Amino acid sequence: MRLHQRDFGSDRRLLYISAIAAVIGGTSTIAAFVLLNLIHLFTNLFFFQTFSFVNRSPSEHTLGAWVIVVPVIGSLVVGLIARFGSDKIRGHGIPEAIEAILFGKSRMSAKVAVLKPLSSGIVIGSGGPFGAEGPIIMTGGAIGSLIAQHFMLSAAERKTLLVAGATAGMTAVFGTPVAAVLLAVELLLFEWRPRSLLPVILACAVAGFARPLLLDAAPLFPLHTEPVGPVALAVCLVAGLLCGALSAGMSMALYKVEDMFARLPVHWMWWPALGAVVVGIGGYLEPRAFGVGYDVISDLLNHKIAASAALALLTVKAVIWVIALGSGTSGGVLAPLLMLGAGLGTVVSMVSPGGDPSLWSLVCMAAVLAGVLGAPLTAAIFALGLTGDFNALLPLLLATGVSYGFTVLAMRRSIMTEKIARRGRHIYREYGVDPMERTHAEDIMTTEIVRIPAEMPLEEMAARYFEGQQKFRSYPVTSAEGRFIGLVDRETLHRLRAQHSGHARIGELLEEASLIALPHQTCRTIATYLAVHGVERVAVVDHPARRRLVGLISRSDLIKTSLHFYEEEHQREKLIHWTRKRPSQSASS
Repeated sequence: MRLHQRDFGSDRRLLYISAIAAVIGGTSTIAAFVLLNLIHLFTNLFFFQTFSFVNRSPSEHTLGAWVIVVPVIGSLVVGLIARFGSDKIRGHGIPEAIEAILFGKSRMSAKVAVLKPLSSGIVIGSGGPFGAEGPIIMTGGAIGSLIAQHFMLSAAERKTLLVAGATAGMTAVFGTPVAAVLLAVELLLFEWRPRSLLPVILACAVAGFARPLLLDAAPLFPLHTEPVGPVALAVCLVAGLLCGALSAGMSMALYKVEDMFARLPVHWMWWPALGAVVVGIGGYLEPRAFGVGYDVISDLLNHKIAASAALALLTVKAVIWVIALGSGTSGGVLAPLLMLGAGLGTVVSMVSPGGDPSLWSLVCMAAVLAGVLGAPLTAAIFALGLTGDFNALLPLLLATGVSYGFTVLAMRRSIMTEKIARRGRHIYREYGVDPMERTHAEDIMTTEIVRIPAEMPLEEMAARYFEGQQKFRSYPVTSAEGRFIGLVDRETLHRLRAQHSGHARIGELLEEASLIALPHQTCRTIATYLAVHGVERVAVVDHPARRRLVGLISRSDLIKTSLHFYEEEHQREKLIHWTRKRPSQSASS
């Protein structure tokens, strides 16, 4: 039994990072409160010309045709902020957060933390058809990164705190801590380890407990549907396929529009204002298409909008959302997608053979989100957290899984990663246990070792081990007690010959090597040693103090870890064979 091996590789530093994450969770909750109030403030300023933080729907305005100008004014302001402040505020936030995590060592600027909520408040408050989730993920992530930069942390630890801030902000806005943690796992962390999972859980929990102090504690869209029977299985499958197709279509349309704007002969600063013209016209025709639209989502879930009216509203919403986001303005994707999914569910409920009509609006709402994000668990639990409807859990899980499978097979990348890929940076979203993490030095090390005695003279060593046919590239030097002193290769031999007499003992010429490995260390750790120090081999000793040599590991030995992976992934075999016993010759005659 290997008592030194553990299930997890975390240490007490986890407590230190978790404590910082708890502070970030509270700070991101305040940021969410500020963002939502900025949206309310700018909505009142733009549509009602009053300085107020009261939550009012833009559809209640009395501006008439002048309302077309309102989104244009807001987008002009945001274009100026993006050009002369920070262009990182452009887009819906999640791709930018992913890019900072994977390619920017999780470093985000104070400008983003300030300008992202401000610009999003202006865009959404002036009628932009977006939600607050993308901006708060970017803002919370920036807050987490900024706090982390004040401590002596690694890039991996900064990533954890960035994601903790992002998901805590999402928790504060929607009241869905479990979905926020799942979003971190499925979309932002790119790992599933205690070192990152526990701080994120703690940050989301703090945000969840702090939310009632600043915001409404009730579910955003309270709903209660009746339990479904087996016939709902077929409806969930069809709904999942339809939602997957809608997700793929919306994603492709968004980037087609983005390409269209990129071909315009004007600076990108003006693109949001051009897109806002369409937003203004759409909002003039369908006033409820303006803004976040949580009231519309609630009405769709509770079937308070007629099918024909819902179809017209959602068509306008889809068009203005795609054009506005494709223009590079600042806004989120979740709320518009929830609305479009709920609208599709309204249509599905009209032809469904059974079940509560509200159930299919909820199911399609989550399934569209799963297809677009590529995160089925997040989508299912997010819908559950928004409504508190546990009767819908099984249909939600099935439909989101089908939608996710459709987009995985039909699309090369999701709406979250396409933008990053267009910048020349590919993201691979699948991850599993690294074979090098579950294999240890003692599993692959060479134990049949040719050792050089420390008492051997330099010239005798050269003649015996390095002249003629040299069997190995380097040899370990050990004392009479088996203590490892160092490795000698041809380059080291030439250097020692130039500096010392040939009669000098090799053990006296070498400084005791500081680079050693221990049997219980993982092959990933060993590979890191070799890469950082630029060496080909490392000695494995029994204990850092005793340093008794027990093995050697070379770069070629590390390849052995991939053999088990190859066998599991690529060798196909049929383990159970059914054979029919042939009748005997006598019986057949």
